[in-house]
Amino acid sequence: MILRQLVAWAGLGLAALLPPAAEAQNFPARPVRIVVGFQAGGGTDIAARVIAQKLTDALGATFIVDNRPGAAGNIAADIVAKSTADGYTMLMANSTISIPSLSAKLPFDIRKDFAPLSNIALGPSVLLVHPSLPVNDVKGLIALARAKPKQLIYGSGGVGNVTHLAMELFSSMAAIDMIHVPYKGGEPSVVGLVSGDVQLLFTSIPGVLAQITAGRIRAIGVSISQRSSALPNVPTIAEAGLPGYYVASWYGLLMPTGVPKTHIDVLAREIGTIMRVAEIKEKMLAQGFEPLGNSPAEFAKFIREEIPRWEKVVKTAGIKPE
Repeated sequence: MILRQLVAWAGLGLAALLPPAAEAQNFPARPVRIVVGFQAGGGTDIAARVIAQKLTDALGATFIVDNRPGAAGNIAADIVAKSTADGYTMLMANSTISIPSLSAKLPFDIRKDFAPLSNIALGPSVLLVHPSLPVNDVKGLIALARAKPKQLIYGSGGVGNVTHLAMELFSSMAAIDMIHVPYKGGEPSVVGLVSGDVQLLFTSIPGVLAQITAGRIRAIGVSISQRSSALPNVPTIAEAGLPGYYVASWYGLLMPTGVPKTHIDVLAREIGTIMRVAEIKEKMLAQGFEPLGNSPAEFAKFIREEIPRWEKVVKTAGIKPE
């Protein structure tokens, strides 16, 4: 690995001497940076590292994960949006970037400044309750919340976080009213649920599988349209009592607008191949991800549809942009 990195970095100088046509044929000829807007160890970072290693193996050039946490991923997104559009810098983004209505002013435009590359995976959220709450399913939760308006307390990873919006959509569709306690991140919110400070919440699956197995928290529904392979006995929220409910966190790669199509095609083709490898699919499914690896056109269409859907949820919830 060390030798490969040295060779890759040495290639940085050689690539600069190549004419454009030759450089395109040899892409990638030097290290490629995958910028992640969140701390190491989270869902976005995990997805980036899986892809980085496999792209390194497949294409020969080193793919480096660069964590730039802060501002709900917007710092990293701005770095990539303003980077040179040569194919050597990309962003591993998550659902947050498709909710621009949460921000009064952003230094980038998700609609104009990025070229979607591939949606790597969906990360379904799981609806969890504390064992002390006398409910075992979605219908029971809705009935209890209706019987006790503004008495149940739910946590989230922060105001405007996907975990917050997922519960706002749930509350709106179920016609219930609960108290919201925002935490500074998903992990602290799970700690709050385990300790009983809050009674329920949505969160991503990978970080809570051990707690569910140990019985410290109870899973009663997953947020997407099919059951999660990591929690096969937990029904979807739609089938368990709230038809039409759907929320998907996602993890996808974006590049700055203007990257040559030849470069995008090379990367998209390899990513699609990687996500079809049985080993990768099994690894991601075991961690609660639903692997995708779709095309740039499919990913672009998905983002276009996500933006207005979340705008409606934000408006209905009365969340003020910051």
